[in-house]
Amino acid sequence: MNRLKKISSILICSILIIALFPVAAGADTGPKPSVRVNFLNMGDELCYATLLSKKDSTGPNSVWDGDEEHIYNYDLDIEIWRAFAEYQDADGFYFLQIGWKVSETKEIAWTYYPPDTFKILLYYPERDAFVVSGICEKYAFDTYYTVDMEGVDISSVDYNEELSNDDRLNAYRSYNYKQEIIALIIRIFITIVIEMCIALLFGFKGVKQLLFLACVNTATQIILNVLLNVINYSSGHMAFTINYILFEFIVFALEAVLYCSFMDRFAKKPKKKTFYVIYALVANMVSFGAGLAIALVLPGIF
Repeated sequence: MNRLKKISSILICSILIIALFPVAAGADTGPKPSVRVNFLNMGDELCYATLLSKKDSTGPNSVWDGDEEHIYNYDLDIEIWRAFAEYQDADGFYFLQIGWKVSETKEIAWTYYPPDTFKILLYYPERDAFVVSGICEKYAFDTYYTVDMEGVDISSVDYNEELSNDDRLNAYRSYNYKQEIIALIIRIFITIVIEMCIALLFGFKGVKQLLFLACVNTATQIILNVLLNVINYSSGHMAFTINYILFEFIVFALEAVLYCSFMDRFAKKPKKKTFYVIYALVANMVSFGAGLAIALVLPGIF
């Protein structure tokens, strides 16, 4: 029994350590942080957009050094590129030679090394007019902002006048926390249902046994899913996947220890420890596989 308590303590400590120091995906082939800006109530007038960066470079994108051979317009027409390059921001933010035709897409999607601190800048070439936001921050691995264009006054901006610092775009954070919480609850519920069904197949029919299994599964699944949500929010999908696999091994080992330690107290006929270990292994493997299968059908849930 003392040995089981030591193993249990080690496993719990491992979970806490991993939670404090989540695995980061360092390979360049993995997902990268992103910034997405959606525009509501934007008309069809020709409009281009970019994110002005507080720093003069990020990833492969950098400010123009003045050499004509180093113009990287990333599919922008050269006239549009020059307009952005000549824009002088009062706070000294930089144009990093990347932009989007947002009058068609209604969205900015900077998915490869976006700036951490930025402004949203719109350019209407038919009016030669700019509209700029205040200073925004990348707040999550996948950062979302929304800009409501209704009532926004579009007027010509002279580069060197004080008007160029007039923040007329109201950008607000739009991470869908409600959807994430609902998805979290659904994931936990589905996992517990699956593991309880497997418990019945293994012959666990006593009320006290089933209640104990339900309590253990509920506790471990809440801890597992909350930690994974935090990791996904801060470090992205690759770190989520790596930690998901690692945490599943820890959950299996922890549940096996708890079952071996306490299940016989609720059973009329005690079973061998290996029986409880096999149950914990099968239940976690099935729920893990079911989660992956459901993720293919309902990616917003898993």
